[in-house]
Amino acid sequence: MTVKEGTVFINGEWVEAGKGSYDVINPATEQVVGQAPECSRQDAEAAAAAARDAFASWSRTSPQERAALLNRAADLLMARNDDLVPLVQAETGATMRVASTMQVPIVAQRFRRYAQIEPNQIPLPPQQGQATALAPGGIVGAVAVRQPVGVVACITPYNFPLVNAAGKLGPALAMGNTCVIKPAPQNPLAVLELVQVLEEAGFPPGVVNVVTGSLPETGEALVASPDIDMVSFTGSTSVGVRISEVGARTMKRMLLELGGKGAALVFDDASVDVAVGGIASTWAFHSGQICTAPTRVIAQRGIYDQLVEKLAAAAKYLKVGDPLAADTLVGPVISAPARDRIEGYVQKGKAEGAEVLAGGERPDMPSGFYVAPTLLAGCTRDMTPVQEEIFGPVVVALPFDDDDEGIALANSTPFGLYDYVFTGDNSKGMDAARRLRSGNVGINTAQRNHEAPFGGFKMSGVGRDGGSFGLHAYSELQSIVWTS
Repeated sequence: MTVKEGTVFINGEWVEAGKGSYDVINPATEQVVGQAPECSRQDAEAAAAAARDAFASWSRTSPQERAALLNRAADLLMARNDDLVPLVQAETGATMRVASTMQVPIVAQRFRRYAQIEPNQIPLPPQQGQATALAPGGIVGAVAVRQPVGVVACITPYNFPLVNAAGKLGPALAMGNTCVIKPAPQNPLAVLELVQVLEEAGFPPGVVNVVTGSLPETGEALVASPDIDMVSFTGSTSVGVRISEVGARTMKRMLLELGGKGAALVFDDASVDVAVGGIASTWAFHSGQICTAPTRVIAQRGIYDQLVEKLAAAAKYLKVGDPLAADTLVGPVISAPARDRIEGYVQKGKAEGAEVLAGGERPDMPSGFYVAPTLLAGCTRDMTPVQEEIFGPVVVALPFDDDDEGIALANSTPFGLYDYVFTGDNSKGMDAARRLRSGNVGINTAQRNHEAPFGGFKMSGVGRDGGSFGLHAYSELQSIVWTS
């Protein structure tokens, strides 16, 4: 069964959006994929109210009941894999390899991960309390209990709409929270299908709601609503700042995973091939639309020339083209405005003195929003494309001499989400990692450990999720104290 166009899910019912619908565009073909609901402020407020009404009952369900529903949702989702993969591919422009391996199956994995029941209370050692004006003395026991935060607004990005939604819904629902999802305006259709799967799995009315829209008012209404207790947002730093400002009026809890400008710190003793393989993922993995991408190459002087030469060769080797073709490695970016913004950064870098060693020109394609894998070399720390997040297939490179200079360059942007260290000396790699002002550091790898806490330093965000830390993020600690 497919969601009826123009409808959103509020309080267990599919209802018409308040402001009609708008086109969702395929980034590769520029053709219309489908019609997305254009919600009003009133729709957002109704969804938040429905989640608030459902919270009291849902929060009292057992962890076992919630886990069973998440497992059932994972099973139903995989049964629809062959239908959902083409939809999410068309909406995002991802290559088929990314769409088929990194979208729907990962959603099911995340639901199953959070169906694992974990203890939610921490026993604390008793204390001997002296008599006071407030209470008589005695042995005072205590326990710290993880309680659900309440109603969570889950605001998701366009690069991985399903996976990011599942990364929020899984731990939030497992902890007993109710949710309102607001997907990115560019590609909400697969998220609507995901919500239908959750409905079919048996989540009660009001526990999961979804509103969509291309206008800022929908998301802002959610963030401002007194019925929302927490905002979980993945996206740009500028929007994250605005969410913090609006949410602070009602003391909302925040989980903000924001922009990144990943440094790849490459020491002279590193394997050039290993470093090139990790850095080239910026181009080949979803056209650089990844906040964790190693977009800044900071290479020690002795290895710099060899490294940028091999990176330039790798960039020129990667096939740019139709994301449905099996041999395509670089598909389109999400939209024409995104393409124009990325190209503007490349032109700005050239004007500031960077040398274009690969890319820099728009690929000759019959349609679609394509950007060639681009390498800007000879950069300096103050150049615009070195300091600002580009969110596209563009890598900048700059040299350093000694370790202290390399660390200082890596730490010289406002961001601190995910950095990388490449070295043949594991001790040096660990020491460098500890000096980086970054929430996550990969040593000689671009792989992730999804049980590790994930989040950023500085302007890259607030809070951590991932593994058990995700359960912590969507809960509040409550202390219960008694005497004996």
